[in-house]
Amino acid sequence: MKGFSWVTIFCALFACCACQPQTPQESVKKPNVLFILVDDYGYTDCGIMGSKYYETPNVDRIAREGMIFTDGYATCQVCSPSRASIISGKFPARHGITDWIGAKTGEEWSKVGRATQLLPPEYKHALAHEYITLPEAMKEAGYKTFFTGKWHVGGKGSWPDDHGFDINKGGWDVGSPKGGYFAPWENPTLPSGPDGENLSMRLAKETVKFIEANKDTAFFAYLSFYAVHGPIQTTQQKWARYRQKAEQMGIAENGFEMGRFLPIRQVQDNPVYAGLVEAMDDAVGLVLDALEEMGLNENTIICFTGDNGGVAAGDAFATSNKPLRAGKGYQFEGGIREPYFIKVPGMGNGQKCSTPVTGTDFYPTILELCGVELKPKEHIDGKSLVPLLKGETIEERPLVWHYPHYGNQGGEPSSIIRLGNWKLIHYYEDSREELYNLENDLSETTDLAADNQEKVKELSATLFAMLEEMGARFPERDPSWTAEREAAHLKNIVEKRWPALEKQRMQFLSEDFDPGNNWWGSMVVND
Repeated sequence: MKGFSWVTIFCALFACCACQPQTPQESVKKPNVLFILVDDYGYTDCGIMGSKYYETPNVDRIAREGMIFTDGYATCQVCSPSRASIISGKFPARHGITDWIGAKTGEEWSKVGRATQLLPPEYKHALAHEYITLPEAMKEAGYKTFFTGKWHVGGKGSWPDDHGFDINKGGWDVGSPKGGYFAPWENPTLPSGPDGENLSMRLAKETVKFIEANKDTAFFAYLSFYAVHGPIQTTQQKWARYRQKAEQMGIAENGFEMGRFLPIRQVQDNPVYAGLVEAMDDAVGLVLDALEEMGLNENTIICFTGDNGGVAAGDAFATSNKPLRAGKGYQFEGGIREPYFIKVPGMGNGQKCSTPVTGTDFYPTILELCGVELKPKEHIDGKSLVPLLKGETIEERPLVWHYPHYGNQGGEPSSIIRLGNWKLIHYYEDSREELYNLENDLSETTDLAADNQEKVKELSATLFAMLEEMGARFPERDPSWTAEREAAHLKNIVEKRWPALEKQRMQFLSEDFDPGNNWWGSMVVND
C-alpha cells in the first residue's frame, strides 16, 4: 500500500545515507515530528470523536489525514504519570510517578479534610535522570528538539531542558496556567506578552517560530498545551456563541449525577469550556497552516493525544465523556481513554484502528518512523505502532494502569488490566474486582465478574505479576477512618456541593453571565 511504500523507501534511504559520507545537498532529510499533547482532554471533546457541541476543525483535520486509534489510552487517569510515560516509554508503576506531582500522600492526605479508608503511598516527584528519554533519543539522532507549554514532570533541575529538549518555552513545576489563559500570567520560562494575549495561541506562535528557524533541519517539536485544564476561561464572543448553541441544542434540566464521592457531569453544554476548547483548536490550526505554508506538511509526522480523560467531576466539572463512564481521575474508560491520532504522510489516511494502544507506544513508534534505532530497554512498556499504520497487526498484549491514590475528581485507588476486550479493575479498599467486556459494554454498566470467575483469576494474576515486576507501591489503611465520618462527608456533598454545581451550570448558560475582570482580561488583546 502507499503508506508501506513511504516508510520503507525512507528507512532504506536513511540507512544507505548512514553508510557513507554525504554532502548536505545529497543527504535525505529525515522526517520532522510534531507532537501535540492537550491537558485534560476528553475522548469526546472533539467533533470527529462524537461531540455535537465543541467545534474542533483543526484537531479533526489531523485525525482525517492520519489514523484514528479508537482504543487509544493515556497511561494514567491523571497528568504527571501519563506525561512521564510518553517521554520515558515506561508505565507509571515502573517510573514511580503514580500521581500528579504535588498530591498529598500518607498521613498528610488525611490531614486535608479527606474521609477515605486508605492512605495513598509515596511516589516519585521527578522523572529519573538515568532514563534516556524520547527527546534525548531524537537529539542523539541529530534532531533539534523543542518543548513548549505544560511540563509537570519535575521541579527545577528536572525541567524539559534537563531531559533532552534544546529549547523550553513554558515548561516548569506546575500543572495549571498560573495567572490564567490571558496575559499577564506567571511562568518563569515564558514571559507574558501584551496584556490579554491568549496563552494557547502564544504556545502555538512559539512553536511556529521554532519550526521557521529549523525548517532546513530535522526537528522534534513538542507542543504541550495547558488547555484545557482549569481554570476554564474564554472570551465573551466565544462564550456567547456557545451559550446560544447550547440553547439551540436544548438545555437539560439537570447536568449531574452523583458518583461514589462527587457529582459527575452528564452533558456537554458548558459555554466557557467550549470556548477554551476552541481556542486550543485555533492554536493547533496556526501550527498546521504554518507547516503547509513552509512546505513541510509532507515531511512531518504529527501525533495528537491527551494526558487523561476530560474533567467530568472535580476541578472545573467542565465536560462529559459519555458514552464513556466518568472522567479524569477515575478508573473507568472516561478517565483513561483519549483522542489518539497519528498522521504520517502517505500512511493510514482517515482509517480507524481498534487495537488497544497507549502513551508508552509513541516512543518506539516515532523512532521507527524516523529511522532511528529502537531502545527497547528504555521504551520497555511501549510497542511500535508502525505495523498498524501500515494496515497490519501487532501481537495482543496486556495494558496495565496503577493508580493507588484517590483522585481529586472522585476516582478510587485501583489497578486495571485490559487484555483484548476484557477489562478488570482491582479496588484496594476492599479487594473487590470488576470485569467488563468493552466490545459489548463501552459504558461499563454491567459487571461480569460473578459469571466469569476464571477470567477474573487469570487477569488478576497477570496484573499483579506485572505490578510486582515493575516495583509498584500500594496504599495502606487509615487507622483514623470511620464509616460515620465518611458518610457525613458524602451527605454534605449531596446536599450542598451538588446543588451548587447545578446552579453554577445554569449561571454559565444565562444571558447575563459576566465573570468580571473584563472577561479574565481577554478584552485587551484579540488573538
